Amino acid sequence: MLKPKQDTQVNRPNDVDDKLEVRTGADSEVHTREVKTLSPSESDKGKRLDAYIGEVTDLSRSYAQNLIEDGLVSVSGKKVAKKYKIKADETIMISIPEAKPIDATPEDIPIDIIYEDEDVIVVEKPRGMVVHPAIGNPSGTLVNAVMYHCGNSLSSINGAIRPGIVHRIDKDTSGILMIAKK
Repeated sequence: MLKPKQDTQVNRPNDVDDKLEVRTGADSEVHTREVKTLSPSESDKGKRLDAYIGEVTDLSRSYAQNLIEDGLVSVSGKKVAKKYKIKADETIMISIPEAKPIDATPEDIPIDIIYEDEDVIVVEKPRGMVVHPAIGNPSGTLVNAVMYHCGNSLSSINGAIRPGIVHRIDKDTSGILMIAKK
């Protein structure tokens, strides 16, 4: 059975007051999807902030670094660097923004199909190919290739940019993916 990590409280948007809407940059606006509140213990003292967040939440360390750099993480009310060494009994607030939509478009990219029927398609993801579009990789992904091959038969689970795909395979990892269709 999975145990919740640390002492994490999550506030959903309808539980959040106006102070949690964050604005960054000259013309961009970020809306908070949820807020996590962390309370490090004595055993966490001296850990880097980004590493601690990656350790005790479901967020990756690199995503934590991005949130810190974007000013969406505070320690006892102050903005700090990702390398900040945490202390026991501090309050860490993490404002997680709404996901920015990225349009995934079908692309004629060759893929190695292992198996396919009306419910699933099983493909081999080669090393070096990103699975789904993201800011740094808006095209040339496995999702773009599968969308081209399958047309409108992919599942809408996980939204438009991750249709039918739940995975933990990095760009530089090869592997087999089973993707849900209708």
